[in-house]
Amino acid sequence: MRRYTRRVLTLALGLLAVFIVARLLMGGNYRTGVTWHPLPGSDSLPAVRTEDPEIVRIENIFAEGDRLYIDVAPLKKGKTALRLLGQNGETMDYIPLVVDRFRTVYNEETGGFTGDIAVMILLTVFLLAVSAMMLHGFRSAKGSAFYAYSTVFYIGFFFFALLTGLTMLNITLRHLVMREEYSMLSVYYSLCNASPTFLLYTSPLLVIFCLSLAVSNIALLRHNRPRIQNVLGLLVSVLFLFGGAFGLWLSHRNFVGSVSAYRLHSAVENVYCTVYVYFECILAGAAVCAVKAARHCPPEDRDVIIILGCWFREDGSLPPLLRGRVDRALEYWRRHLAQTGRKAYLIPSGGQGKNESMPEAEAMKAYLIDQGIPEELILPETRSADTLQNLSFSRKIMEENGLSGDVIFSTTNYHVFRSGLWAAEAGLRAEGIGSRTKWWFWPNAFIREWISLIVNRWKQELVLLVLLAFFFGLLSMTIIG
Repeated sequence: MRRYTRRVLTLALGLLAVFIVARLLMGGNYRTGVTWHPLPGSDSLPAVRTEDPEIVRIENIFAEGDRLYIDVAPLKKGKTALRLLGQNGETMDYIPLVVDRFRTVYNEETGGFTGDIAVMILLTVFLLAVSAMMLHGFRSAKGSAFYAYSTVFYIGFFFFALLTGLTMLNITLRHLVMREEYSMLSVYYSLCNASPTFLLYTSPLLVIFCLSLAVSNIALLRHNRPRIQNVLGLLVSVLFLFGGAFGLWLSHRNFVGSVSAYRLHSAVENVYCTVYVYFECILAGAAVCAVKAARHCPPEDRDVIIILGCWFREDGSLPPLLRGRVDRALEYWRRHLAQTGRKAYLIPSGGQGKNESMPEAEAMKAYLIDQGIPEELILPETRSADTLQNLSFSRKIMEENGLSGDVIFSTTNYHVFRSGLWAAEAGLRAEGIGSRTKWWFWPNAFIREWISLIVNRWKQELVLLVLLAFFFGLLSMTIIG
């Protein structure tokens, strides 16, 4: 994560240096244009005067079609204006200009400024390059390194940076081709509305996802009693649908009021949509990581297999969910034996719950013995109460038995990615394998995993959300209107 943060900062500084060098080589001249129609039978250009010749100097005037272009050179900081004069000395057009301390000329009428096109091109390059970096970071996460929150961030932010970069590319091309019709003020508005635009573009996919999630959750409730953990998918789908609808309504409703009230309205709209889009991207990133982790097939060369436990029946038999985990581990164990000739150790991990007759590990051990696994190869871990303890206590058992190196853990498909996060926290170099579960169970379980990812990093999430909200809110309050 830090490596890519440094790369992004290096890229930003590099592009800034390119812009500064270009400004120094090209000078600070600014070109502005107005619509102009010469008098019939006359080819002469109108007279142009500056209100304060100490602030800007007119360098060149020329006409192309129905546009009159004026090149001005900044001299010192201040405000002035250009006046186009008619034959009788009357003002035909008025162009207000501001020069800042860096000799940048700003057109208060159109929003254009010295080097505006260069800035847009460099910003487009930056966003598309960042999206490429994020995709590279996601694809480079291999083996146990894949199980990290940064992997979710890479793919989630890739979606945001790519769509924002494509939006910026569209804005830049429109400004280049239709500079008069699509002024820099329109560019500013489009930039401030990047998040509402993202929400609009992704709303069809979001609707499909939420409806599918709701259908699977209703099917889940038909097989299980209604508990809070069994309705999370339904709650999230409703929240996302109504939240997205509210964001679209907020960004498309007509507003009547003062400029300051409009800026405040735009700030609220953009901050809301930014927060919503952020969670949308993290949800998409978590979904991609969960699917990739569940489908991953690690190499068959690991000599230790940890089986993560869960509830089992009163008679000691394994229900489908737990049996699926053990069977998945057995499948790997047999492939490992066939390819390497070595017999891997199995560590069934799980303590005894309040309503359980024995530790989960003992129930799994009995099943493994029934499947023909030698008892000396089974090292049960019987004290853990959650996934982190499963993996931490299993690591201690490995150390006590002189086992080391990379390991495999077996769990249900929806649980693989987050278990990998816990494995890293437990100090294990581990990759996961996932057993299948019912189609109506997986989506709701995935939502639980996604919520857990957010909760486990709520401080970092809050800081990032505050920074994003501050940036887009400040942007709206300062340049919209």
